[in-house]
Amino acid sequence: MKKIAVTFIALIIHFSMHANLYGQAIHVEVSGKGHPILFIPGFTVPGEVWEPVVKALESTYECHVITLAGFGGKEPIGFPWLPQVNEAIKDYIVSKDLQGATIIGHSLGGTVATWLATQSDLSLAQLVLVDALPAAGALMFPDFNPDNLAYESPYNKQQLDMTDAAFEQMATFMSKGMSIKEAEQKRIHTWMLEADRETYVYGYTDYLKLDMREGLKAISIPVTIIAATNPYGEAMVRQTYTGQYANLNDYSLVIAEDSAHFVMLDKPDWFMEQIQQILASKK
Repeated sequence: MKKIAVTFIALIIHFSMHANLYGQAIHVEVSGKGHPILFIPGFTVPGEVWEPVVKALESTYECHVITLAGFGGKEPIGFPWLPQVNEAIKDYIVSKDLQGATIIGHSLGGTVATWLATQSDLSLAQLVLVDALPAAGALMFPDFNPDNLAYESPYNKQQLDMTDAAFEQMATFMSKGMSIKEAEQKRIHTWMLEADRETYVYGYTDYLKLDMREGLKAISIPVTIIAATNPYGEAMVRQTYTGQYANLNDYSLVIAEDSAHFVMLDKPDWFMEQIQQILASKK
């Protein structure tokens, strides 16, 4: 009897740890009622980036806003980070019975959305991908091979060893290219500084390793891609997206002119109009 009790306790601890792991991988705030929409932010970005959109939609939609572990002041988790995040969002959709939900994802959030859409046990309504690519690593490395990317690398070590002052200087430089608005650049800069350093470094390796290009063949739901023109120009943007999404059977590409990576911050009114039109088309 004692042995059975010990085994039972061990099982409880095991499943509690499993639940706790996924519970910490994502943090979700829910508001509104109606058709469910999941909002997934980009790398280092908390869910608050979606606040203006959520406020405009929550009277008619149930909004599930996600913040990822290690970002926005949330506690970090172990590694590999991104697979845990992916599975946690999938588990959340299943546990909350959000089959038929729309997913709106920015940058990394859009890449995660494509992964979710390939899962055979999920049934989603549509995807809205905001300046998001299925294989960001392939854009950065001409000879891209996910197997060649590892946590232990000179670049990652340099990032981890960087002083706070040096990291802030880097964040300042990077944030200037992510929005055309100075006030929003400062917000993005703050979000980068708030990120857990190891999650920033190793999580980005996870992000670059994720290649969903082949998986796009399995997606049959409607997909809308909103792509920013800055800094590369419309011609280059169209070429990049056409190449990366070549395996996606059908999608709509909407070009956000005079906008950098954070389209929802650079062109809030225009962005809201696009979202309203996309959602209305599925009613």
